Amino acid sequence: MIGLVDCNNFFVSCERVFRPELLDKPVVVLSNNDGCAVALSNEAKALGIRRGDPMFRFKAIADSNHVTVISGNHRLYHDMSQRVMMTLRSLADDIEIYSVDEAFIHFDIPPSALHEYGVSVARTVRRNTGIPVSVGIAPTKTLAKVAARFAKKYPGYKGACVIDTPEKVEKALSLTDIADVWGIGRRHSRRLRQLGIETALDFIRMPSARVRELFTVIGERTWLELNGTPCIADELTPPDKRTITSSRSFARDIHDFESLRQAICTFSTTIGRKLREQDSYALEIQVFVATNRFNERVPQYHNAATRRLQEPSADTPAIARAAISALRSIYREAYGIKKAGLTVTKLVSREGRQPSLFADGIDSARRDRLMAAIDAINSSPGRPDAVQIASVGSGLTDLTRREHTSRLFTTRLSDIIAVKAT
Repeated sequence: MIGLVDCNNFFVSCERVFRPELLDKPVVVLSNNDGCAVALSNEAKALGIRRGDPMFRFKAIADSNHVTVISGNHRLYHDMSQRVMMTLRSLADDIEIYSVDEAFIHFDIPPSALHEYGVSVARTVRRNTGIPVSVGIAPTKTLAKVAARFAKKYPGYKGACVIDTPEKVEKALSLTDIADVWGIGRRHSRRLRQLGIETALDFIRMPSARVRELFTVIGERTWLELNGTPCIADELTPPDKRTITSSRSFARDIHDFESLRQAICTFSTTIGRKLREQDSYALEIQVFVATNRFNERVPQYHNAATRRLQEPSADTPAIARAAISALRSIYREAYGIKKAGLTVTKLVSREGRQPSLFADGIDSARRDRLMAAIDAINSSPGRPDAVQIASVGSGLTDLTRREHTSRLFTTRLSDIIAVKAT
């Protein structure tokens, strides 16, 4: 059997662990620059606020209903995610991390003990981390996703729902909207509704040949999974990314090259670290800039430029130099830039790295050792980004709006909660 462990309202739950006064209160977590809602408590959803809503649209509702609004604190959320996954590793035979707040677990226990096991997993994660989770258990990953939705929706399941018989499958799928099925998506669900398919049960009753005709292999795979045939391979080690992008919408329009340069160098630092984490090297970089397309009162401009590195590299300064060169070629002083970003492509592994005939092999090895040393320092507890390239300057500090930031309760010593006994 397969279990899906899904953290409930994860970002909100992370904040509530350290701020219990937010329990049972409406809470909204915002995206970069406090732009829009990316996570909501159930109480906030009940007020009509939806994920993706811009802050300005629900501000009046938030103010009149005493909604707590929090700027996204992703360093805290990442650390809490690691704690959840560490707990799951102690409870399951193996664990497949699907996202920051979801993981598939694999185990071998008697059918009669499945629900008790799922409840135990939910209870243990809550006790160890403070994060409430829902556990769905079923023969396939897609059915486990369905089960987790029921575990989350109905308190009577005590945090765990098991779908392990044909009768339970039929009942669950009859109550599952086709748009809520993992792998269907919004576009396919609209097409299915046109054919009279409203629920997951309607979907599995379609002939497999018809499913393949309409949705190719992916749709057929979902159909098979819902019919109880596992066909989604395990990814116990996430696949390496083929491209990596770091970008940001800024709190204000940028009219000077220096601020943009510092932002691009910050993106270079992020991308360099991600390349080294997956032991990859990039051969090509692309920088893009764009004005605010929602502001019709300002001149519009968007452009991109590409640079090829001398050899595949994960060296932050090398990436930054190429990125700055690309930025110079597309920067126009007359336009206020609202968004910029950097993408690296043509990634290769260490084994597939082809050095340039004109590159200094000794210097490349020295640069690799330098980057490894910097990563080791920056990964030390309480010292994130302690060492950076000088061209980062103030980075994104002056370009980012974070008016409602919470504390780094788990990773910064000065932010640890102090308890005083009297």
